[in-house]
Amino acid sequence: MAKYGEGDKRWIVEDRPDGANVHNWHWAETDCLEWSRTLLTKLLSNQTLLDGESNLFIKTKNLDKLDGEAYVNVRKGKIIPGYELNLSLSWEGQAKDSDGQTLLCADGIVEIPYISDENADEDPEIRVSVKDEGPIGKRLKEAFMAEGKPFVLEQVRVYVSAMANGGPAKDELDVKKPAKKAAEAAALAPPPEVAVVKKEEGKKKKKEGFKTISMTEKFSCRAKDLYEIMMDENRWKGFTHSNARISKEVGGEFSIFDGSVTGTNVELQEGKLIAQKWRFGSWPDGIQSMVRLAFDESEPGVTTVKLTHTDVPEEDRYGNATVVENTERGWRDLIFHKIRAVFGFGL
Repeated sequence: MAKYGEGDKRWIVEDRPDGANVHNWHWAETDCLEWSRTLLTKLLSNQTLLDGESNLFIKTKNLDKLDGEAYVNVRKGKIIPGYELNLSLSWEGQAKDSDGQTLLCADGIVEIPYISDENADEDPEIRVSVKDEGPIGKRLKEAFMAEGKPFVLEQVRVYVSAMANGGPAKDELDVKKPAKKAAEAAALAPPPEVAVVKKEEGKKKKKEGFKTISMTEKFSCRAKDLYEIMMDENRWKGFTHSNARISKEVGGEFSIFDGSVTGTNVELQEGKLIAQKWRFGSWPDGIQSMVRLAFDESEPGVTTVKLTHTDVPEEDRYGNATVVENTERGWRDLIFHKIRAVFGFGL
């Protein structure tokens, strides 16, 4: 075995003198946490939101905290952002009477507990608080909710868009992007008939980029009770600890896990079948999967559920190839196991 540093040079990726990662072939990861802190500070800090309207004055102060991780992976020009952040932003408000006399000066906090690439298409949860909870303090808080919350959400969207475009790696990508001459491009281009074949192969590959999740679970309960839990938005909120809206009508829409999953009821047979179109917000545009939950009460008080979840994409819109694994784990850990634990349906 060769000593470290003395291996066959054909297998060693050496640093080039010009520092170039040719055509961005190799994975290149850029840490974006400090860049994120700088950008979000610029977007959110020291911004006037109300300047005397209804005798109220509100402005943001400082980005007091930004914790978590943020990075961008790039390979062959493909950008894959990853981030899980939580932040805290301070704000201040002042209320005056009709004569211009100050009634109250109050400080407040805006908290965003979870900004993630997995929920890039959704607005994050925003918590607003004020230190003085008296009538005027509450008035300032309500004014911030009306004027400040939309502002904060818009700045978060700017950040998400910047990460999707490469974050701090964008300029580097532009520099390293090969500038080919038209003649060179033409020389390297395949004949028209070959191009057609490759295009068709690409379409076929895209169609094959889906998986089916199958799962069978047993519960100690009546089938109709389990069906009702799956279709009742208040019980969904109870065992998932997240917001849910669920229609009980065929053709009706639903939204679960704080809007991360949305869809439509296709077929409903009480105590027997739930068929729904499902879509995660992080999936590529236009992709919907199909969920079928078949309930079978083989004996009184014992129900078997057969899950068939088809057309689950292998990758999300950012190129992350963990969609099937995460979806399967979500069904098992966040739905089936939670129902057993909360409602005591374990066998």
